[in-house]
Amino acid sequence: MKNITVIGSGTMGNGIAHTFAQNGFKVSLVDINDAALQKALQTIAGNLDRQIKKGTIDEAAKAATLQNIKTYTDAIEGAADADLVVEAATENRDIKLRLFKQLSEVCKPGAILASNTSSISITEIASVTKNPANVIGMHFMNPVPVMKLVEIIRGYATTDEVTKTIMDLSVTLGKEPVEVNDYPGFVANRILMPMINEAIYTIFEGVAGVHEIDTVMKLGMAHPMGPLQLADFIGLDVCLAILKVLHNGFGSPKYAPCPLLVNMVTAGHLGVKSSTGFYKYTAGSKELIVADKFR
Repeated sequence: MKNITVIGSGTMGNGIAHTFAQNGFKVSLVDINDAALQKALQTIAGNLDRQIKKGTIDEAAKAATLQNIKTYTDAIEGAADADLVVEAATENRDIKLRLFKQLSEVCKPGAILASNTSSISITEIASVTKNPANVIGMHFMNPVPVMKLVEIIRGYATTDEVTKTIMDLSVTLGKEPVEVNDYPGFVANRILMPMINEAIYTIFEGVAGVHEIDTVMKLGMAHPMGPLQLADFIGLDVCLAILKVLHNGFGSPKYAPCPLLVNMVTAGHLGVKSSTGFYKYTAGSKELIVADKFR
């Protein structure tokens, strides 16, 4: 497996491309927006510079990594020679289904199609392809170059051979793969999102403030980041989308998104990506300041 195509150049997509390229794979990074592709390359270069400052790589490694990445605005062209396609588009069911249907028609026989989805059914995604046996989930964690975990999700039809190939590949990337079965939210988000949602309910019901809730979880539970800061980091729109998948998939009221979360997303307060969520974010500042709405 030499040629990797990554669909989507956002935070997860550029991180996945960075990781494969740094480990010697030829990467085709695909996005419909050329400006987004150029921004992704700048992000990757900046992250490589941080690795140089930490002494984990040198300038030659940075140059080799960037040379391993080519960009495309046409998915058909970008995926034509792929041994593996990793889809990292927005967490939207209809978009993913359309992409995988198209990819199964244009990729070479035997290509493995993987999704970085954090909650959407791999079995459903696979059902629109010509070869569901070759479809699998590769749920990387953010930031991809740093985080060790890859959640490997087997669809109903995914073969043992494909699963082993992707597990072994993840190890080659320096990751620790964990195999899970295909149920709503898989493992990571089935456990994480109800905790984040409960933290939001705790604000909504006036139990405590943003700083207090995050402090309790960091100091009391040894979490490196409080659940509200983490929600901002993930993106409140992404959290809401995952909770809706869990709620619809299980039909249990315990997964119902908090009304406060719904209102914040509707208002465009999405966390780090919009500069305001539970905290305010300014360029270059590492200080956490609680957003005016919650002060």
